[in-house]
Amino acid sequence: MRESGTSFPIGPRRAPNHFAVRAGSGTRSRADWSAAFGREGGGLGVVRKREAEKLETQNLSSFAHSLLFSNCRNFNHNIYYKETLSPKNKINRKKRAYSAWETSLNRERTAMKAMEGDEVPLGINAFTLIPNQKYRRSCRHLQSKKNGDRLESFHLQYNCGYFQIIPVEIFHKVLCYLSVTDISVLSMASKVVGTQVVGYISTSSGIRRLLLEGFHSTDISKKSIAMEHYRSLGLLFKRCTLLLPTKERLKFVHNQLLKNPCFRMGGCTMLIQCSGFACFGMLLQTLIAGWDELECHRVFNFLNENANLPRKMQSVVCSRPGATRKLELQIRLYYRRVLLDHWEHQCDIAFWLTRILKPWPMVNQARLLYLLYGPMSLSDGQIHWHHMTQLPASEDSIKGLAAAVRLLHENAKEWTADDIFTLLEELAGFPQEWLLENSARLLICCGNNMCFTFLANKAVNGRLNELATLIVFLSLVCEKDGYCMDWTVKMVHRICKVIPSSESRWNFLQAIEKVFARATMDMIESLMFSGLDEDEGVTYNMYNMVNAQAEFHKEVMLCAFSNILT
Repeated sequence: MRESGTSFPIGPRRAPNHFAVRAGSGTRSRADWSAAFGREGGGLGVVRKREAEKLETQNLSSFAHSLLFSNCRNFNHNIYYKETLSPKNKINRKKRAYSAWETSLNRERTAMKAMEGDEVPLGINAFTLIPNQKYRRSCRHLQSKKNGDRLESFHLQYNCGYFQIIPVEIFHKVLCYLSVTDISVLSMASKVVGTQVVGYISTSSGIRRLLLEGFHSTDISKKSIAMEHYRSLGLLFKRCTLLLPTKERLKFVHNQLLKNPCFRMGGCTMLIQCSGFACFGMLLQTLIAGWDELECHRVFNFLNENANLPRKMQSVVCSRPGATRKLELQIRLYYRRVLLDHWEHQCDIAFWLTRILKPWPMVNQARLLYLLYGPMSLSDGQIHWHHMTQLPASEDSIKGLAAAVRLLHENAKEWTADDIFTLLEELAGFPQEWLLENSARLLICCGNNMCFTFLANKAVNGRLNELATLIVFLSLVCEKDGYCMDWTVKMVHRICKVIPSSESRWNFLQAIEKVFARATMDMIESLMFSGLDEDEGVTYNMYNMVNAQAEFHKEVMLCAFSNILT
């Protein structure tokens, strides 16, 4: 240390070892920095400006260390030149200068330790720039950690997650390796993912993979696999279009399905063997499951408009039966396989059947009901319009019509009892009057309650002759189809309780006996004019009629003399 009379600041001129700072590949001492910055206080601003201009080219860590040291050095230098050498200041000059130097030294040590711990010291000079982290080889693991944090923040920022980084083509390639069920689950991850799944479905490669073909195969196992696939596809369409309006969802699904001709009316030439409409119905059932009635109304209107069904149905009902055979088959298979056959609950079938029938007058409703559920040839797809008017129908050929009528009577709110009775009468008179045996078989297939309600309605309205005729042919059907005749006798007993007066009841019972006699005589006359060998059906009917009459009377006698017999 120099003596107090000297004009130099108190303190060591050579920096200690801990002031050596890394800068580039070398090490600069305090003397080097002092020579670079100059000894005069007026050069401090120039030096700082010059150092600021070199900020883009210097290493941040070395620059921060150099500023720290230059601030400390010039702080001590300025104290010396600002102080005067008056006698009063000479006394305390050494103490103040040394104290200032010691304070600056402690601040620099604190700053150096803080930079190693990635913290900013509170007492650093405002002109000092300190980086958050020194870039050294030992800190490369921190760089990878920061990159991971950046990806994590990217993942949280976008709803698509890491798929946001992947190009759309690669994302579509990933979807090609997923099943339809997995894609449907993935589409619910976020709105962005759902939109990308919709884009994948809209591509030619995506829809070609999703729309399976081979609808004309006769293998039952392949058909069941196709049905399950389209059930899963319906679930995919339901999930990926969840946020769209109903009309937009239907439009999107319909546009994708139209790419296969088997899903279009008139697009397939093998309608009977084709399972395209059935797969379409399975997909539609899965898509609209859980929708309310208002949305289902929109679905029905959308399908009718896109398939132009109202105009086609108008053409069918205005033509004579069988004139538009191909169009009749298309309407039957479209409505049956797309809207009616796949529902598990009866109320759902009744809802769609009501939507089909209600817009038309009652006479056209009966014709459309026969079009949908009447007997049909499986070989050529021809509907047997005159089958009920010419020959006795089997129970299998009439079950479909009976099930549809019973369905409307039990599950549809829009149908009253009078509507059902009118529909039955119109049905039995189209295209001509049915054989009474077929009308009676239709009533039996409709069920016990439906049959009694229909017969009781005739009894209340005084139509006893018609009622007696139906009772006779009900007994004939019971004899032919193996039903117990006790059911017919109990039905007559219940109807007699509905008839208001005793005279009317007596007339009703006499009318039954007269119908039995007239029916038997008519069959005998037919045999006499045609011969036994020419018409075996008439002989068989007469045989069954005689047996039916005998069984009916036997049950009546058992009921009448049950007290005596027991």
